[in-house]
Amino acid sequence: MTSRPFDTTVPAPAAEKRPVTDTRHGITRSDDYAWLRADNWQEVFKDTSILDADIRAYLEAENAYQDALMADTKDLQKVLFEEMKGRIKEDDSTVPAPDGPWAYGSSFKKGGQQPRFERMPRGRTAEEDKTIILDGDKEADGKAYFRIASADHSPDHSKMLWGYDDKGSEFFRLRVRDLDTLADLGDDIADSNGGGVWDAAAQGFFYSKLDANHRPSKLFYHRLGTAQGDDTLVYEEPDAGFFMGAGGSRLNDFIYVSSYDHETSEVRLIRAGDPFGEPVMVAPRETGVEYEMESGGDVFFILTNADGAKDFKIMTAPVDAPQKENWSELVAHKPGRLILAHQAYKNFLVWLERENGLPRIVVRDRKTGEEHAIAFDEEAYSLGLSGSYEYDTDIIRFTYSSMTTPAQVYDYDMATRERTLLKTQEVPSGHDPDDYVTRRILVPSHDGAEVPVTLLYRKDTKLDGTAPCLLYGYGSYGIAIPASFNTNCLSLADRGFVYAIAHIRGGKDKGFTWYEDGKRAVKQNTFRDFVAVARHLAAEKYTSSDRIVAQGGSAGGMLMGAVANMAPDAFGGIIAEVAFVDVLNTMLDDTLPLTPPEWPEWGNPIASKEDYETIAAYSPYDNVSEKPYPPVLAVAGLTDPRVTYWEPAKWIAKLRAINPDAGPFLLQTHMESGHGGASGRFSRLEEIALSYAFALKVTGKA
Repeated sequence: MTSRPFDTTVPAPAAEKRPVTDTRHGITRSDDYAWLRADNWQEVFKDTSILDADIRAYLEAENAYQDALMADTKDLQKVLFEEMKGRIKEDDSTVPAPDGPWAYGSSFKKGGQQPRFERMPRGRTAEEDKTIILDGDKEADGKAYFRIASADHSPDHSKMLWGYDDKGSEFFRLRVRDLDTLADLGDDIADSNGGGVWDAAAQGFFYSKLDANHRPSKLFYHRLGTAQGDDTLVYEEPDAGFFMGAGGSRLNDFIYVSSYDHETSEVRLIRAGDPFGEPVMVAPRETGVEYEMESGGDVFFILTNADGAKDFKIMTAPVDAPQKENWSELVAHKPGRLILAHQAYKNFLVWLERENGLPRIVVRDRKTGEEHAIAFDEEAYSLGLSGSYEYDTDIIRFTYSSMTTPAQVYDYDMATRERTLLKTQEVPSGHDPDDYVTRRILVPSHDGAEVPVTLLYRKDTKLDGTAPCLLYGYGSYGIAIPASFNTNCLSLADRGFVYAIAHIRGGKDKGFTWYEDGKRAVKQNTFRDFVAVARHLAAEKYTSSDRIVAQGGSAGGMLMGAVANMAPDAFGGIIAEVAFVDVLNTMLDDTLPLTPPEWPEWGNPIASKEDYETIAAYSPYDNVSEKPYPPVLAVAGLTDPRVTYWEPAKWIAKLRAINPDAGPFLLQTHMESGHGGASGRFSRLEEIALSYAFALKVTGKA
């Protein structure tokens, strides 16, 4: 294979070395690039113009270098962009969801970047019956970045609470819109986490406020027509390792006040009709125990992993006595069958579960206890259970898709078991599922564990070792990567790529144990699984090692950095987006936005030498050494509060300094956006086009 060469005559930026030493647990490290972390990073999140001049100059030099080395793919990027855009129905819309006299949905206009939220009288679908109650394009006009976080109508349908971010820093502002006049009221809430929950009478709402470290630590109640400074503090979470949040019941009878980290949760209840009432504790937090409440009229249905139920079970408790001592088992724990979510309706209880890597929906009659399941026959597919606004209904809505099958939205009658197909995702430029193959294979890892891998490729792709491959992975926080329809990756498949998703340990793809076996002391399993998948795909002639481009973002970007250190020969290229690569330094800095709540996932190297040594052994930035690294494209966001921009910046600087003849190592920092990249649906495609052009370039397909 001959890749398109990078222009080696373009000088690469060389970050100045300003060593800073740090000693913990008797171990001293030196960091040459710590200066890239702005001292005023919290202020920069809200005003990027105040970024230190030296840091800005370096990031802009890296952007210019990336632009120069990828200059020969500019036309290709435009082609890719137009292809991907052509698969999007520009005036697409959701299927409206009914609630009382109205139905609510969203849509896009042709050429529009942002969604429009709309409603119409129930049962009416004509365009003239629709009212646009929030126009995202109008609100985004003149802003370099804009994202709507939420849009929630009040129980009486008179108002809407909506949240937005116009910096990319995820400090959201909340506004209240009058749905008769479509004008925003004077209520203006700053520094929220993006949403809120109405009280029963629609006189006000509950919301979480972010502190200076970007942690939602306080829950407030805001009464309409008052100033934010007069809001009532409902609950303050004292533990810096926990987040605060609030949710509402489908019956609109309770507000759930939740404190949680990645492995423990605690819930207090407030009657939605009594917003100033004292929150009632359900079950005090117990490390490693999670539970979620769902109101079912006279009972609560509680999804929990308490008492050793690793893959979760469902309990019931009386509404007037919901404490743990009153819980009774309804759906027993079954090892390997992970219950993901549950919903209560007047006559039925519904839950989404995953077993053997495949999801299904189970419906239980609340009177008879009879159960039945909704499942599909493909080797690999995605199934999503949508929420309903209404409680007294027999209809639920779900979405099905696979790597080859566009998303299908169904209404399902739980009483008659009748499915009604409401919508199939349109691909305007055309898509024939029969042109593609999707498969689920199992790959043995280093210790014999079988790693599921989802594959997509065209039927005419030769599996003789010559096909390039994009191998995607994540493997953290228990997040399972669904085998869902993705119009973007068709641009690679149509160019002969095998598109692969490695369902590695650290996710819950095979149950809760699959997650436990890829975190903390055994985190290396995540990386070794991914390398095993790469080597297997090459050995079985799906591709070859120099044709594999690995891709991951956020914690998946950490995966990219780790496998690049472990097995650089297994990959022809690496794409690391908003990459969490400076793991040890970040976990040692409890002033950073998410560090204390992250300790249950990674360990606390401040308090524990063992955790320090565990993280130090794989932290990508700390383990860069002289090796034949493949080309790397790293992407960062200047206002990213989740993975701060300096992590990928430091990583690329160190890779280049230690390995000047390897790579090349490219860094693209988006100076006006955060963790999610560009906010508009088409602007995001430009970023994907860059990543795909890089993959095509390093595999000789550009």
